[in-house]
Amino acid sequence: MISTGVVTAARVTHRCGTVDQLAAASPESQTTAVTELLTVSDIEEAYVLSTCNRVEAYVVGPDHVVGRAALSEFFAGVDDDAIVMTDHDESLRHLLRVAAGLDSVIIGEDQIIGQVRSAYEDARDAGGIGSMLEAAVTKAIHVGERARTETAINEGVVSLGSAATRRAAQEINLEGATALVVGAGEMGQLAARSLAAAGVDELVVANRTVSRATQLISDVDGETATTVVSLEDLERVATHADVVVAATGSDEPVLEPCHLEGQEEPQVIVDLGQPRDVAPETDSLPAVQVFDLDDLETITAETHEQRADAADEVETMIDHEFELLIEQYKRARADEAIAAMYESAERIKEREVETALSRLGDDKVSAEQREVVEAMADSLVNQLLAPPTKSLREAAAEDDWSTIHTALQLFNPEFGGNDGPIAPPSMATTVNGDAGIGATDDD
Repeated sequence: MISTGVVTAARVTHRCGTVDQLAAASPESQTTAVTELLTVSDIEEAYVLSTCNRVEAYVVGPDHVVGRAALSEFFAGVDDDAIVMTDHDESLRHLLRVAAGLDSVIIGEDQIIGQVRSAYEDARDAGGIGSMLEAAVTKAIHVGERARTETAINEGVVSLGSAATRRAAQEINLEGATALVVGAGEMGQLAARSLAAAGVDELVVANRTVSRATQLISDVDGETATTVVSLEDLERVATHADVVVAATGSDEPVLEPCHLEGQEEPQVIVDLGQPRDVAPETDSLPAVQVFDLDDLETITAETHEQRADAADEVETMIDHEFELLIEQYKRARADEAIAAMYESAERIKEREVETALSRLGDDKVSAEQREVVEAMADSLVNQLLAPPTKSLREAAAEDDWSTIHTALQLFNPEFGGNDGPIAPPSMATTVNGDAGIGATDDD
């Protein structure tokens, strides 16, 4: 059964918040965040997407007032001006744009679709995915896959790792340079690949677990000399690097001024961590330049221009897929009313068939005769319900939710008049006479 609730969402992203505000918004984990939201009264479903550049939370509740209250509490530690809240339609459309890469720092980057999928799995494990968000998130993943296979949205610079390499190359010559990548996660892997492709002579990967770093370098261009070390060796290797890209999942900075004492040659550090991987005071060292996520805007602006046409194609794709999603919700609501109608008719049919057969005398009715009577009853039910079935589907297509509401009241004994809206959430405010709460989406 499709949920009768509405989707409300809130987010802090690279578009509306600073690196520090993103850090304040970041939950301990996506799973614990979903679990926390589900403890709020009347919240039926929840989904949380937390990455370096965004923390987004989606909830399903009986109305937007409940959803907004839950999300306000969830983002209580973040400045109000950094939070964007959206109601049902805007939330769904935004989720599709996120998965397609249109809201990323690097437009069309590939990493986000994997992150959307991982967040879905985390939310499902936490019990946060019901019928409403199941349809929404799987639709978003489908759109993200279509965007990357049917358009050129991910050609060229496709990750923050490659953007970091481009930014470093604007400051120093990477040909023959020594590069240090701190962190062996997906972002670190992308940065390592990009640096090797840019022609660095030596690539050092530092990670908490050396085995993970060893696995990472196996994927790097064979012509590049590679070394793996643990984070404990940072002080030994950091001063030998011309360029450093930091991309760990640490809650605290892993690279501090003490690691770079005595640095004399010019060094460029790009901090992709969120929260910061590089202590802010590191930038005060004479030979060191530190760039963070906010400093990659010039690179991302170039990518936006290069992919403008592809982005237009993806926007058109999203418009179409969004309409399909809304139609999916509508069909589910109509099918619920139709199923209730047929279940009610089936109960009546079975009762009346048994009554008729008992009057004829069960012992005098052969199996073949019983089959004829039951077939006649089935035929009558199907013929009588065919017109209202058609009418209910037409009512859903035309957003005539009062008709479907009445049908549920007539045929579903468990459905009460105060059970909440049965319209798709985009129409529920109209059905219930609620003007709704305007979205503050500023994307």
